[in-house]
Amino acid sequence: MRALLPLLSVGRGWRVGAAARPPRRVMSLYRTEELGHPRSQDYRLFFKHVAGHYISPFHDIPLKADCKEEHDIPRKKARNDEYKNLFNMVVEIPRWTNAKMEIATEEPLNPIKQDIKNGKLRYTPNIFPHKGYIWNYGALPQTWEDPHLRDKSTDCCGDNDPIDVCEIGSKVLSRGDVVHVKILGTLALIDQSETDWKIIAINVNDPEAEKFHDIDDVKKFKPGYLEATLNWFRLYKVPDGKPENKFAFNGEFKNKAFALEVINSAHERWKEMVMKKCDKGAISCVNVHICDSPFHCTMEEARSLVESVPTPSMNKESNAEEEVWHFLPN
Repeated sequence: MRALLPLLSVGRGWRVGAAARPPRRVMSLYRTEELGHPRSQDYRLFFKHVAGHYISPFHDIPLKADCKEEHDIPRKKARNDEYKNLFNMVVEIPRWTNAKMEIATEEPLNPIKQDIKNGKLRYTPNIFPHKGYIWNYGALPQTWEDPHLRDKSTDCCGDNDPIDVCEIGSKVLSRGDVVHVKILGTLALIDQSETDWKIIAINVNDPEAEKFHDIDDVKKFKPGYLEATLNWFRLYKVPDGKPENKFAFNGEFKNKAFALEVINSAHERWKEMVMKKCDKGAISCVNVHICDSPFHCTMEEARSLVESVPTPSMNKESNAEEEVWHFLPN
């Protein structure tokens, strides 16, 4: 019997094994289901449509948020132009946590898993005064930073992943949440000569969201947060013996308009990939909802893919590494 542990979560709603909580007012189209034990190498978090069939969070969740379709009306009405620029964000890593969770781009249906480094689970170090990730961290679905395409603004190719998002709202979100975000700006990290965009965004349902419309609002209402973000990305690999990270534009955060251009470009590259019009490398493009894609599969085939995953070990691995603190120069 496979050890599937369903997390019947709608956003941060009811969960198996947790104290009963009333569901949120806002209902999501997406649920998650755990396979294996957290802090183990075979842990996977699969995604389901609310109708119950498995999907890929990379390919089947749309990039642009459709509030009417998803019955997810923002708590406080956004400005008209902002409704046009609401995006879905898949939360991989909740704020203040250390486990380096990510969409498994090379696995069918792209579940979230913990990254492995040198045969061990990867944890991002605590760099004083920060505990783990200082934002809710995740990705924009249906985007791809093409490793074969040189970015015209950074002169470096992409990092072969969906675009990363740093969500700066006041709430701590949960792994697997799919939330609507407003785009505020972006930072261009250059990681081992690859362009790794970091989109700055805020959950549209956050109590503070109505104050934020562009990157300058982050400077105004969260003073020091962008500086902390830059410093975090500059230093987070130093404890592993690597040099400080570099940035395009001398570490300047670009505004919303610039960020939207980056996102649109990455979405176009994703379209090329999922339609088999470019070299996708080892990435799995198996999807359920893109009917004209050569990688399309049926709901039954998707279920079979999940059921074919080997029965995981339930042994819990140590998380001692995430408790280490590093004191580095600012």
